Amino acid sequence: MRNNSIGLGIANGVAAGALWGVVFLAPAVLQSFNALQLSAGRYLIYGLIAVALLLPRWSRLAPRLGRAEWLGLLWLSLAGNLVYFLLLATAVQWAGGAAASLIVGLIPVVVTLVGVREKGAVPLKQLLPALVLCVLGVALVGYEALLSEHLATPWRQRVIGLLCAFGALFSWALYSVGNSRWLARRPDLSSHDWSLLTGVVTGGLSLLLVPGAFAGSSTHTPGQWALFWAISAGVAVVASIVGNAFWNRASRLLPLTLTGQMIVFETLFALLYAFAWQWRWPTLLEALAIICLVAGVLMCAHAHRTPRAITEHAG
Repeated sequence: MRNNSIGLGIANGVAAGALWGVVFLAPAVLQSFNALQLSAGRYLIYGLIAVALLLPRWSRLAPRLGRAEWLGLLWLSLAGNLVYFLLLATAVQWAGGAAASLIVGLIPVVVTLVGVREKGAVPLKQLLPALVLCVLGVALVGYEALLSEHLATPWRQRVIGLLCAFGALFSWALYSVGNSRWLARRPDLSSHDWSLLTGVVTGGLSLLLVPGAFAGSSTHTPGQWALFWAISAGVAVVASIVGNAFWNRASRLLPLTLTGQMIVFETLFALLYAFAWQWRWPTLLEALAIICLVAGVLMCAHAHRTPRAITEHAG
């Protein structure tokens, strides 16, 4: 039963990663729009959709939510959505999609280091080789990004972009750990409802971005705005609604140390989309980084399945 649960959790994690990967592509496609505009557009639509989906059962759901839940949703929305995406969009536009996605790929390392303190977690000693491979992969791509010839941004701007990517990394790691703990604390709330509640709060917070994002932004043509809202809506539905539902399901099925590793699939799909958008193959260093990240995840998954999973199943 334990192995089946882990297999299903990994499948949900892969699905979430495939859908979340489009988040890295949107800032590259919409280069003429800044990070603030991208965040406001995406999360306004996310909030509206979440409200529409929750309305039919709001009367049954609302009494089960107290002050603690709303405060929890508030900081989760900031860390996992608004702050994260603002930093990520800046990183993609200034340091490149490949570099940003691979640095954010360090999230498994951060989450796993937190998760080893959880009860029943796999010891850090068993996970260390996997974590070393992840760190090596990110170091390779960071070096590649600073020397990259296919980026049009100045060298100093790339450095700031890389710093934003690390900021996004820690913001989302904080969200991942906190979200997993909230889901464990409130098993009576479905993963989908929790995702939609996060969307409602995120949508409300995004209203604060509207004045700065859209005031005096008349430099874009109607066609550019049509593309902007179409992509914002697509990202909101694909990544925020459907992707988050898969992620919350994975978070309930997997231990925190393995949940963190699933975020690497977002990195891999983001890389695939970035290379397709740029019409190029990965460089040697990028290819080595991808191999390191995939190997690290496989090693971590193996550490969780055997012998621990077998022992629990026998018990």
